[in-house]
Amino acid sequence: MKRILLVNGPNLNMLGQREPELYGHTTLTELERIIGDYAGKLNYQLEVLQSNHEGAIIDFIQKHQNNVDGIIINPGALTHYGYALRDCLAGTGLPIIEVHISNLQKREKWRRKSVLTEVCTGLISGMGIKGYLLALEYFKD
Repeated sequence: MKRILLVNGPNLNMLGQREPELYGHTTLTELERIIGDYAGKLNYQLEVLQSNHEGAIIDFIQKHQNNVDGIIINPGALTHYGYALRDCLAGTGLPIIEVHISNLQKREKWRRKSVLTEVCTGLISGMGIKGYLLALEYFKD
């Protein structure tokens, strides 16, 4: 059974309430259930965290990095300035899929640059919550 970290960063706890025209109406709880159900069908075990604090995310990744097969991360606003998170991800040696619900290239100019993408295996942006499911597909044998 593959083990995958699912990490959601700042403000993703507000899914379903915050700017639903960009992020949809699905709550974080609903999103985690949908992803968890799909992961179960693929015979994956998920370790899940949402935090508004970069240090908590780094601690979580470091705690689990030696016991998982990969990471799916939606870093929220840390995408644009999370250099400590970037260093943490780079140091894991794991395959990492960066996911964004909205299309960053159609957003404000400052949102178009990710400091994390260079250390990630892949990037899925603008596919809504389906992006998470596509990220799970990457880990299939």
